[in-house]
Amino acid sequence: MPFSGENAMEENNKAKSFFSKLSAAGKTVKETYDQTKKAAEEAGITGDSIIEAAKKTKDVLFKAGSEAAVIGKKAADTAQETYNKSKEIMIQKMDQNGDGQVDVVDIIIMSLKIPGIHVNRSQFLQKELFKNHPQEVIDIAIAETPAKAGIPREEIDKIADEVINFERNCVSGISAALGMPGGVVMAATIPVDIAQYYGYTLRAAQKLMYLYGFPEIDSFENDLNLDTETINTLTLCLGVMYGAAGANKAIQGMAKALAIGVEKQLLRSALTKGAIYPFVKSVAKWFGVKMTKEIFAGFFKKTIPVVGGVIGGGITFATFKPCCNRLKTVLKDTMLSNPDHVSSAEEDAIVDSIVTCKIPEADFYPVDESDFDQNSN
Repeated sequence: MPFSGENAMEENNKAKSFFSKLSAAGKTVKETYDQTKKAAEEAGITGDSIIEAAKKTKDVLFKAGSEAAVIGKKAADTAQETYNKSKEIMIQKMDQNGDGQVDVVDIIIMSLKIPGIHVNRSQFLQKELFKNHPQEVIDIAIAETPAKAGIPREEIDKIADEVINFERNCVSGISAALGMPGGVVMAATIPVDIAQYYGYTLRAAQKLMYLYGFPEIDSFENDLNLDTETINTLTLCLGVMYGAAGANKAIQGMAKALAIGVEKQLLRSALTKGAIYPFVKSVAKWFGVKMTKEIFAGFFKKTIPVVGGVIGGGITFATFKPCCNRLKTVLKDTMLSNPDHVSSAEEDAIVDSIVTCKIPEADFYPVDESDFDQNSN
């Protein structure tokens, strides 16, 4: 469009209109500000009052935080007191021999008090073998060993697997049956849970030992009377189940001693104060540490605040079988169960020490936790 005076006039009018509107907007803003200021002054709101309000808010929040900290400390103290009471109750209930601590002896005694945990060797072998073998063969298996009776090793292994699976299914239902509220009330149920768990473990151990040639474990279900030999034998079984290489040696040495006819009195002496006893002490010491860590630390942290049993069914289902399999692996290759077994130098040394009533040098025995499977459950 060609530039003309009319165009200039039009553009000038547009500019004047724009600035007029801008001036009006500025006036409106100033009026709004003045009104807001006046309202604030009438309400007593000033810059100093705003600062003072902020300070007061800070003081209130600080006070609230301090009170929350006090409440938190009281809650922590209460939780600690609950823990201490629960631990005291557990020790009282689990300390079967009254020595002020919970160890493998207490676990064995407490577990074997549960009805049905003791396994009668003759009845067990009769029940497991009668389907496939005549009575005269079963009688030999009971009087001697299943291996001497000619029971195929594959059949023994199959029965052993069935035993492990059966006991695992039994132990995995413990928590659901015993689930109770947490806190001190739960502490009263924890020993029952633990006793049943290890009870099924020891029941499986007895059955496996009988299948692979070991003699009767001297425990009585109705009138429990455990001698030191029995406790030490079961201690070694638990050691094997939880990964103690030293316990493996002891079990294999015992099997060879039994296989070659070492007198029962000598074997008992070896278990209670002789060649095998240092293995027992090593396992017992390690197991005591394990129990303290798992029961009084891990179990309490997980169970006090919640509802439920101590040992989750899923956990026991996953961990029970590997423990039993460790024992099975050791028992299936000894002089009592395997005619082709080749003795190790350690077995020979143990048997020699039993016969001669001499204890091998100290470095023959496991002396620290490095001899154990640290990843076992």
